[in-house]
Amino acid sequence: MLQTDAEAAARGMFAHRYAAFERMAPVFTTAGIEARYTVKPLDWYLGNLDWPERNAAYLAGAQELFVDAATRALAAAGCSAADVDTIVTISSTGIATPSLEARVAGRMGFRSDVERVPVFGLGCAGGVSGLALAGRLAAARPGSTVLLVAIEICTAAFRMDQLTAANMVATALFGDGAAACIVRAGEDGLAHIEGAGQHLWPDTLDIMGWTVDPTGLGVVFDRSIPPFAEQQVGPAVDGILARIGVDRATVDRFACHPGGAKVITALETTLRLDQGTLDHEREVLREYGNMSAPTVLFVLERLMKAGLPQRTVLTALGPGFTCSCLSLARAA
Repeated sequence: MLQTDAEAAARGMFAHRYAAFERMAPVFTTAGIEARYTVKPLDWYLGNLDWPERNAAYLAGAQELFVDAATRALAAAGCSAADVDTIVTISSTGIATPSLEARVAGRMGFRSDVERVPVFGLGCAGGVSGLALAGRLAAARPGSTVLLVAIEICTAAFRMDQLTAANMVATALFGDGAAACIVRAGEDGLAHIEGAGQHLWPDTLDIMGWTVDPTGLGVVFDRSIPPFAEQQVGPAVDGILARIGVDRATVDRFACHPGGAKVITALETTLRLDQGTLDHEREVLREYGNMSAPTVLFVLERLMKAGLPQRTVLTALGPGFTCSCLSLARAA
C-alpha cells in the first residue's frame, strides 16, 4: 500500500467527521513512509469491522507471514524445521490460542517435541526482547536450535470509529510484517549476543499500548514519545550497557527500532549520534512503515548485508514504557 493511497483513504474516512483532520493530515507526509505491506486490500479496512473479523484477519495473515519468514531464516541458517528445538514467537497485535507456531507446525514440519514459547505484550520492543530471550534459551542448552519469529499485523487495529489524534498517527505509521532468525549457543555464526537488558520507566503506562472494546484493539499512542525518547533513552541505554559490561565508547553502530521519523531524529540526539547516522532505519521505515516488533530485525538484516561492524547495539522502545537493549559482537 502506497502512503499516498493511505492518505487518500484516510481523508475519505475521516475528513468529513473529524474536525482536526486537516491539522493532522501532514503526518502522512512527515512520517517518512512511502509504502507499507498490509495483509488485506485497502478496501477491506473501510468496512464496518468488528473484533472477530479483525482477529480472523490477524490469524490468517500472521500464519502466512510466519511460514514465509521462518522458511527464509531456516534456509539462511542451513537447517530444516525438524532441527528446531525451541520456537519463540513474538506478537502483540492479535489473539491466537492455540498460538501461531502450533497453527503452522504441520505446514512447517516442526517436531512433535518442539518447545513453544509464545510471547504477547512487548509491542515494538518485541524484536529486541525476543532476540534476548531466544539467546538465553539457546545458552541454557548448548547445541540446541532456537527459532525466533516476530510477527505483527498492526493494520488489524486500523479504526474508522476512533476520531482521535492517536488513531490518525497510527493510521499513518503502522504496517504488517514478520522477521525470523536462528539462534544457537556454542556454534559459529554471524554474531554472538554479549548481553541484553531492559529499562522500565515508572508511571508510563499511558504512553503506548492497547485498549480493547467490541470493535477491536484501539491504539494508545502518546504524541510525547519523541521528546520523551530524546530526554530519557540515552541515559537508559548507558545504564543497560554498564550493567552488561559493555563500554559505551566501543559501540560501533546502534541499530534502532524506527518508530517514526521524529523518533529516529530523537534517538540520534539522545544517543549522541550525528543526524543522519541511522540511515538503514530511515530506509526500512520508508519502505515498510512501522511494523512494530519485527522492524528492528529488518534494520539488523540490512546491517548484516552491508557488513556488520565489530559491535552493534540493538534498541527498541515498547509499552511499559520500556527500552530494550541488546549487544551483538561480530563473529571472528
